[in-house]
Amino acid sequence: MAPSTPASLNLDFCCVLTSARTAGAANSAAAVRTETNRTRVIVLLQTVRVTYSNGAVPRVVSAAAVLLALVMSAATVSSTQDRRILDTTDAVNTGLPTQTSVTPAVSAGGFIYTSGLVGIDHSGRADQPDVTAETRRALDRLKTVLAAAGSSLDHTVSLNVYLKNSADFDALNNAYREYFPDKPPARTTVSADLPNGALVMISAIAVPQGAEREVLHPAGWAKSPRPYSYIVRAGDLVFLSGLVSRRGSDDQVVPGSVAVQTRQILENAGVLLRTAGLSYANVVAARVYLTDDSLFEAMNDEYGQYFEQGPPARATAITRLMGADSTVEISLIASTAEKQLIGPVVSPSLPVSTAVRAGAHVFLSGVLGTTDANVGDIVAQAHEAVGHLKRTLDLAGLTFADVVDQTTYLPDLWQADRIEPVFHEALAAPAARTTVGAKLVTRAGLVEVLLTAVK
Repeated sequence: MAPSTPASLNLDFCCVLTSARTAGAANSAAAVRTETNRTRVIVLLQTVRVTYSNGAVPRVVSAAAVLLALVMSAATVSSTQDRRILDTTDAVNTGLPTQTSVTPAVSAGGFIYTSGLVGIDHSGRADQPDVTAETRRALDRLKTVLAAAGSSLDHTVSLNVYLKNSADFDALNNAYREYFPDKPPARTTVSADLPNGALVMISAIAVPQGAEREVLHPAGWAKSPRPYSYIVRAGDLVFLSGLVSRRGSDDQVVPGSVAVQTRQILENAGVLLRTAGLSYANVVAARVYLTDDSLFEAMNDEYGQYFEQGPPARATAITRLMGADSTVEISLIASTAEKQLIGPVVSPSLPVSTAVRAGAHVFLSGVLGTTDANVGDIVAQAHEAVGHLKRTLDLAGLTFADVVDQTTYLPDLWQADRIEPVFHEALAAPAARTTVGAKLVTRAGLVEVLLTAVK
């Protein structure tokens, strides 16, 4: 059993030290980089020095022809990691009038990441009569965004759904089924505060048209009566739906303490992972949702029994869940690619890695920016969090330009506009972004940020 975590510790906080990195290029050299989702090809084109036969001083000969030949050769490699940023238009947008500078979607590494999309009018009018209409409108918007990015609803692999009111869960599902009648994506649904009076927000991960996407189901498990698949595999990633404490065989609730529920969830996760030919060691990212911050230590102790070595990146938020008996929900991403831990484990009592690389993807743990000097100052905490994220990206050989997805939790959602300039300045290229109102495990924390990067 892992030891208790001091209350003063910033939980799920990536305290990393910047390591010295040397990245010098050879003198008079240019680099051409072609990316695939598993391979990085770096071609160094060195300036050629030729000594003429008359013994003259060596002269530099243009390497343009060599450059052209090498680029043409590299072009035969599938360039699935080329980053594409979808521009906001009247037809393609998040639905949030305050987010006109936020891209609706980013395509990189063989996947498409959407920002949080809502079902309100782009002018900001929440004029839909109920959550059913808003859900349809949000999914219509998702369909439009994915089409513009070269994908479709049938190619979605994982969705995060945020509901303003957990009582709207059945109405959400009824509308949602219309859009995913067969082999739906993995899905996690929690209740959170949403901007502009929205009742529902949806963010998605999809693959491009033509890419493989496989839905798996564990032997002996009942089919979920809710419209999601337990496991979806695409490329080298495997996405599990958000799990609460239920028996897989009959979908019945397993009640009990948060430790009992966490154990049931992770035992179920083990079955799902084995169905995909994987194990806990292959898990690279986790999101944990608790109904109360007082439950953190018991959840964390139980969770640590399953991830004693090489734990995944993780973020924990305090939200409302869909079932009255549920106190914890956990969603996981696993990978068939080699797993590399970046930076230290956050704390001996926290089974959380600072970041995890798997193939082209780097998953960063949720970061808070709380210090003794910035209590109550969300702007200062946002700057501090960005600084920690930058150091983690440095350790991975990345920059903010490589970030494709950002999720931000704010206990006070109305403060989102105050920290927007901080993220706008930090992110060299727009990333898909989702911002929701959720409490944090550290009560002094005013902002938590988690990132996914691709390179």
